Amino acid sequence: MSRKINVRNPRTGINDYTFNVTTPEEIPSIATKARQGSEKWQKMSHSARTDVMKSFQAALNNKQSEITDALIIDTGRRGISIMEVSGVIQSIDRWIKIADCHQEDNLRAGNKTALPSVTYGSQLCPYNLVGIISPWNFPCTLSMIDAIPALLAGCAVIIKPSEVTPRFIEPLLEAIQSIPVLSDVLHFIQGDGETGNALISHIDAVCFTGSVNTGRKVASVAADNFIPAFLELGGNDPAIVLEDADIEKAATTLLRASIINTGQACQSIERIYVAKQHYDEFCNLLVEAAKKVNLNRDDISKGHIGPLIYEKQAHIIKAQLDDALEQGAKILCGGEIYTDAGAWVEPTVIVDVNHHMKLMKEETFGPIMPVMAFETDEEAVKLANDTDYGLSAAVFSKNLDHAYDIAVRIEAGGISINDGSLTGLVGDAEKNSFKLSGMGGSRMGEAGYMRFFRKKSMLLNSGEPYSINMFDESNST
Repeated sequence: MSRKINVRNPRTGINDYTFNVTTPEEIPSIATKARQGSEKWQKMSHSARTDVMKSFQAALNNKQSEITDALIIDTGRRGISIMEVSGVIQSIDRWIKIADCHQEDNLRAGNKTALPSVTYGSQLCPYNLVGIISPWNFPCTLSMIDAIPALLAGCAVIIKPSEVTPRFIEPLLEAIQSIPVLSDVLHFIQGDGETGNALISHIDAVCFTGSVNTGRKVASVAADNFIPAFLELGGNDPAIVLEDADIEKAATTLLRASIINTGQACQSIERIYVAKQHYDEFCNLLVEAAKKVNLNRDDISKGHIGPLIYEKQAHIIKAQLDDALEQGAKILCGGEIYTDAGAWVEPTVIVDVNHHMKLMKEETFGPIMPVMAFETDEEAVKLANDTDYGLSAAVFSKNLDHAYDIAVRIEAGGISINDGSLTGLVGDAEKNSFKLSGMGGSRMGEAGYMRFFRKKSMLLNSGEPYSINMFDESNST
């Protein structure tokens, strides 16, 4: 009998949705169907696959309002859900453009080698079946961000979204199933960690977005199955406000970069380091800006930030704040966590922090802004790099040479200069994660498409092959 999972509404805290779990026993047949579909999919021309993806784009447009409405319930937020779905639709054009640029790469022959008589040609061989395990913070975006380029590359795809935010799947499936050839190669399965774990044994490559702890498990199972794992994991992103920065711009920008989506974004700023001479001014400006932020508890169409999507985050945030306060930290504004109906956290500015506190060492994933002063550039860089994570960071300075000098010394994959969390808005710039924030090829830019291929070389010798006599030891002298 299929297992059922009850789903909580993040605005009310009430379980008001149920779905049937895809059992491990069902996954092999789904994988077989996807692989059968991939045979036809890969034989299609690039232009034919592109036409299918354009049809998918049109189908998503037709279902946009229904997908968005479901996503709004999933996440408890309205504006970002609208942007999320429209962003997925628009991203298809960008991925098509990237894929178009690489069609001449396939079977290109005549490349010279170090041996004058030997040339080679290359073939791009897509993985037959890619598995995607996506999280709850941007459910639609992070389900499709890897799926679209994988499909254009010629792969079949199975997606296992988060069990926390499953409502958007049904209307999205309706769009997929309206295109039979696409429905043969793009499948959704539903469940929790057990389902995701079972999926990995039936695919040729896995893309995972989520926590470090779960990422370790995914990487381990992938290694056991000798398949590549592309992992984007947690972050504890720092921002450095240098002595020559525009302090007002830095404060207002870092407020947005820290609390957008209630801080539930991998690239959220979670640690702020400010030049000592501007520390008090910056904190005052940040508090002033934070006090103007409203929760959308009463009306989803009014206010700046919504509830915590996953209720366990409220406990994590409280534990981190309590730990910091016990060690001498001071809250300048916010700090309240409401759990009477849903889970809501006020934008919180906290000072007198240090790197012994959990808040500064662990991922928070909430609208919390710890601020710490530094005296020298060297100290700022040292503090920024004092972390197990290396996803993103930010640097503020009016002097771009100064900003770049600091940015190149930060151990993180994407550095925003005079802004924050730009990697969440720009998909063109390739980046890799540092430290525990992930591994594998970039999901951004051209690499986000090319990582779904293995490259094969065909080497041609137009001269005489070497004979065994060349390796006669008597000739070695």
